[in-house]
Amino acid sequence: MASSIPIQSPDTPTQPNKRWLFRPLPTADQVGVLSSDLGIHPALCTLLAQRGISSFDQAKSYFRPSLDALHDPFLMKDTDRAVRRLSKAMASKERILVYGDYDVDGVTSVAMFYGFLKSLNLPVDFYIPDRYAEGYGISTQAIQWAAKAGFKLIVSLDCGIRAVKNIQLANELGMDVIVSDHHEPGDTLPDAYAILNPKRQDCTYPTQALSGCGVGFKLLQALTLYQQLPVVRLYDQLDLVAISIACDIVPIVEENRILAYHGLQKLNTSLRPGLNALIQVGNVTLPLCISKLAFRLGPRINAAGRMDRAHLAVQLLLAKSQSEATHLAASLNEKNDLRRDVDSKMTEEAVHMIRTNPKRMRARTTVLFKDDWHKGVVGIVASRCIEQYYRPTVILTAAHGKATGSARSVAGYNVYQALSACADLLDQYGGHAYAAGLTLPIEHVTAFQQRFEEVVASNITEELLIPPQEIDLPLALEEINFKFYNILKQMAPFGTGNMKTVFATENLIARKYTILKGQHLKLCVHQKGSSHVLEAIGFGMAHHELLVSMQQPFRMVYTIEENNYWGERNLQLNIRDLQAM
Repeated sequence: MASSIPIQSPDTPTQPNKRWLFRPLPTADQVGVLSSDLGIHPALCTLLAQRGISSFDQAKSYFRPSLDALHDPFLMKDTDRAVRRLSKAMASKERILVYGDYDVDGVTSVAMFYGFLKSLNLPVDFYIPDRYAEGYGISTQAIQWAAKAGFKLIVSLDCGIRAVKNIQLANELGMDVIVSDHHEPGDTLPDAYAILNPKRQDCTYPTQALSGCGVGFKLLQALTLYQQLPVVRLYDQLDLVAISIACDIVPIVEENRILAYHGLQKLNTSLRPGLNALIQVGNVTLPLCISKLAFRLGPRINAAGRMDRAHLAVQLLLAKSQSEATHLAASLNEKNDLRRDVDSKMTEEAVHMIRTNPKRMRARTTVLFKDDWHKGVVGIVASRCIEQYYRPTVILTAAHGKATGSARSVAGYNVYQALSACADLLDQYGGHAYAAGLTLPIEHVTAFQQRFEEVVASNITEELLIPPQEIDLPLALEEINFKFYNILKQMAPFGTGNMKTVFATENLIARKYTILKGQHLKLCVHQKGSSHVLEAIGFGMAHHELLVSMQQPFRMVYTIEENNYWGERNLQLNIRDLQAM
């Protein structure tokens, strides 16, 4: 259990108080063994030990993830059945429909699976439901269309685990369905030909937290082995798997770390035309990393399904020529600009609804409903509200006579379980501990607001309502140099489960500081008693000007980054938080 130190920061909605959480430190013996084996700075050995690394071989696997270490895909329940059914379809040239969700994970899943089968010259097509006309998951409309179009096999990706009725309909219409999903199963599994989901209770696959695209990749890995296909054909899809891992926020550990590591290598050495065009139109600089995938490319890919149909994003990822890709990327970027405008307006309205209502200000949850809000951005608005009012949040709008929307949670609280306690008020719901979707009758909204508040208030602790600032370990400024940093950056890819290393240093004095553009704090700091000076920047931290101007010691939480300005390299601290001592 991490130790916590509550700190004070300005009491405004945009600057909620934080609590510092220091990760437990390994024993001196654990650090000593690694230091002896690896010959690197003890602080770096501490970081490795915190990540469960205790030997040279484990460190080698961590720093140099190998595709040879991927698990046997046939360890996943039903993989053998799925591969035999796919192989039968391939041999008889049956028409195969690849079906996926409309978010980034679903879009990359469809592009990967469809693109792979298409490269084998198979009769394959893809289908992504309309968010507004059909909703999430396998729709009745899609099943009926597929039957009329002559498909005999449907492979659902990133959805399907709860589609009991519509998979039964597919069976009745003479089609087999292979479900490849990673969402939480319900009490009853659908009667599909095969169900691949590491979260099945009867599945013993070693890695549970794969992305939807990751589960689809494991199915293709099994098919490649079964059909004795060239493995390079499969590894060409790793760029899409890496994007899904980044955007679906799955832990970058174990198998996911291997997939993300090699996916990023492909992205940074051999961009497919669609991604190259998206990078150009989005002014994204290379090299790509997990955060750039999640916050720069992901929103643009997502914009297709949020504002229109997600087919556009699949077409972009499958584009063969740069000219075709450039046209599609421009269209996606326009949709993303529209999405930004819509979510900005909705966020302003949502924050106003909270701020002007004393009862909502005191609540442990936020549940807001407005019938004209855009369904495609309710999840984003929920996240924005949590940034300002840190508590489990549900944002709802009206669609097809129902209230529908998204739930988002805070660190350490399972919002999916909270929704389960409200199940009698809901038509349907599904998702994860920190993000879920739901639909309910509009007349139940008020009752749901009350119940959700009661459920959360009864079991969430006060501590969980304070945003955490996790810290790996304390560090003296004089320890920071390029030799230290060059090893530190090899711990990438960074993301959930393997976050960028965060340090804390006390007794700091600002030698000088400046405020940039009225909102950013830039300063030079040294530790009391040391002459070692480093630059630091705090984006959006101008409110700390008084603290750093007093020439009194303060403490800082930060990450270490390399700043390259006109060819001049220097290390810079990216401030996460400041606190008076």
